[in-house]
Amino acid sequence: MILEASVLTAVCALVLVAASRTHRQMNAVCILEGVLFLMLAGFVLLSGIPVSSFIVGSQFFFIDHLGIYEVLITAVVFTLAAVYARGYVEGLLESRELGKGSLRLFYAAWALLLPIIVLAFFSDNLALFWIFAELTTVISAMLVAILYARENIDAAIKYIFIASVSMLFSFVGLIFLFEISRTATGSGSLNWTALIQQAPSFPAGMMVAAFALVFVGFAAKCGIFPFHTWLPEAHAKAPSAVSAVLSGVLLNVGMYGILRVFAIVHQTPAVSTVAPLIALFGLFTVGIAAVSMLGEKNLKKLVAFSSVENMGILLLGIAVATPLAIFWVLFHVMAHSFTKASLFFSAGILHRQYRSPLSSDAADEIRDVFRLQPLAAWGIIIGGLAISGMPLFPIFFSKLFILLQIGTVSLWEVLIVLVLLFIAASALGYYVITTFTQVSSPEHPTDIRQYPTPAGMKVPVIVLLCIILVLGIVFTKGEVTFLNQIVAELRF
Repeated sequence: MILEASVLTAVCALVLVAASRTHRQMNAVCILEGVLFLMLAGFVLLSGIPVSSFIVGSQFFFIDHLGIYEVLITAVVFTLAAVYARGYVEGLLESRELGKGSLRLFYAAWALLLPIIVLAFFSDNLALFWIFAELTTVISAMLVAILYARENIDAAIKYIFIASVSMLFSFVGLIFLFEISRTATGSGSLNWTALIQQAPSFPAGMMVAAFALVFVGFAAKCGIFPFHTWLPEAHAKAPSAVSAVLSGVLLNVGMYGILRVFAIVHQTPAVSTVAPLIALFGLFTVGIAAVSMLGEKNLKKLVAFSSVENMGILLLGIAVATPLAIFWVLFHVMAHSFTKASLFFSAGILHRQYRSPLSSDAADEIRDVFRLQPLAAWGIIIGGLAISGMPLFPIFFSKLFILLQIGTVSLWEVLIVLVLLFIAASALGYYVITTFTQVSSPEHPTDIRQYPTPAGMKVPVIVLLCIILVLGIVFTKGEVTFLNQIVAELRF
């Protein structure tokens, strides 16, 4: 039933996009699709978890608390991004950055990407998950390359090349994992629910090799060093509605894959070898992001490098592998998704206001921002404080408790991470202070006209900022119970 509903929703959305005659009709279809998937996730929650009765292909699909958690985040971000896209894409059409002939392709790719991601999170079979993850790369690259700019095509090609080539290593790793399962039990399987049961009998040496190969592909997918180079380019050059989806949802697909496979490794002696290696990659990822943010003059690139930093934090938390660390890793995933989407929405408004006629790599010449675009300015300020981990924002709690858990392993590692986080926060703060304080003098008035920001671009920013503030202040018993159920199902 659930699988059929997901596929039927996707097919109907694609048919309606093809039949639509105007931009607003296509956009309305994508908004409705997001709402339907949000309702589907709510139905699953009310029906009870875990769910395995998919009827068609049930041996390959399964919903546990982690899967539905990711789908809820995905549906919220996609729905708000679709609302935002209405006004944003109209601006692209007016400026001729997006051609009318490409409009149907844009919304068809958008409508297809959401169900593919949902089916990836619902996949029990890791090979099937790998296929869906690869499809998300191709489809999202189309959304990056959709604008009339050669640099967008270059960024999309770089994204596909790095992510897809790296995913070939994951494919080989899954073959290793199947062979390990077959040797240990006599009948091989790539279903996660079977592998987590069989894991204690798996040999440590082979598990290290299998995880290392799987890690390469999924690390590239979520922007882990040294496979991160595609991320700032793709996120910065994509339309801002797409950038929010890339950062708030697509990165979660790669981290989800790492967490799933690491949960299997955690049941074996191989964890003593794998965990330090993961921590090392996480440390380098935070480090390269923090250094890259220094001196960055392009707002969207700055926000994109912040995504790399946060992926490193998640990796460090996973490496600790304690129940409390995994709990806050899961919380951080949600907080990062909503915070980063709000930042890209705000950056998109500023990009329409101050867009450079030369290149998306050019420095953003922002001036009189509080007079011209006050909501976007405050969106960047509040979102910047949130993503930096300031108190009363949700990321403050997740970073704090992940750091405390890292401290149980190595105090030196905590010290290094704190220094790197301070550098990243300082870089973002310096940019905001130096840029947003630029004001035209009476002697030299600005010739910049105010961009009439549509209400559809403002509402998602306001909604996400409210969600972020609530998540930082209100922490319900149901939320704690739900995240603890995920930790228990992952067997940490």
